[in-house]
Amino acid sequence: MSSTGTTGTTGTTGTTATTATTATATESALGYEQARDELIDVVRRLEAGGTSLEESLALWERGEELAKVCRRWLDGARARLDAALAERGDEAEGEDGE
Repeated sequence: MSSTGTTGTTGTTGTTATTATTATATESALGYEQARDELIDVVRRLEAGGTSLEESLALWERGEELAKVCRRWLDGARARLDAALAERGDEAEGEDGE
């Protein structure tokens, strides 16, 4: 997996803003499966150890971003399912009332 977004901030405001903008752009481009797979890779790397504190923090931050992406996809899927079930229920009520 790529390590996109695993470089932390250097503490300067410009770099932080650039990193945040890049992360936001990356998040919106990721599909659920891609975000999930990268998150799995991040977790494996953290669990394996052997990374510096700075690398570990960057991985943790990337993992948090990826988890948010996955949560948004799952929330969207749940909303679509709920809407479809509600529509199906409305149609069934309409047929029963006729």
